[in-house]
Amino acid sequence: MKRSFLLTLLLVIAVAATAVAGTIEGKVSPGKSVVYVDTIQGKTFPAPSQQPVMDQKGLVFGPHVMVIQQGTTVEFLNSDNVQHNVFWPSISGNKKLGHNLGTWPKGEKRPFKFDNPGVVSLLCNVHPEMAGYIIVSPTPYFAEADAIGNFKIENVPDGKYNVVAWHEGMKQQTKSVDVAGTGKADFTLSK
Repeated sequence: MKRSFLLTLLLVIAVAATAVAGTIEGKVSPGKSVVYVDTIQGKTFPAPSQQPVMDQKGLVFGPHVMVIQQGTTVEFLNSDNVQHNVFWPSISGNKKLGHNLGTWPKGEKRPFKFDNPGVVSLLCNVHPEMAGYIIVSPTPYFAEADAIGNFKIENVPDGKYNVVAWHEGMKQQTKSVDVAGTGKADFTLSK
């Protein structure tokens, strides 16, 4: 009897917990933009254990744009037959956060933990034509818009948030969004 009561109570708590989580959706022009919930005052999030890979193959960073949560360690892999050097001069313009991982040959990986949110412009000293981006979101609530700009960020707790949209070569834009079930945000980015 006690066991079934506890199971029922746990089920009710689980359903109630998911009921206060909502969705932020909308459209960004241009498509293939990044959208994320900015810093939430007084709230921190554990770093993910998954370590995504930013590859260098065919003299290109792959993926060209990667979105991660703050605290994530990224593995930088060289899949080319030539050496690469990965560096970034700043994170969102803060030159004190610039870093150089050095140069390494094919097959090797170099890890780096991104503890600061912002836009990381990846470059290679050996191949100046190479460029890529890592967008470090301060929260786990982010999405990449599809080719026509649709995005959806799920499991966002109800509340009021600042939502940021970013696209390469455009000015990023921030909008306030109320999430009570579903919040809507549309962005038109410009140069």
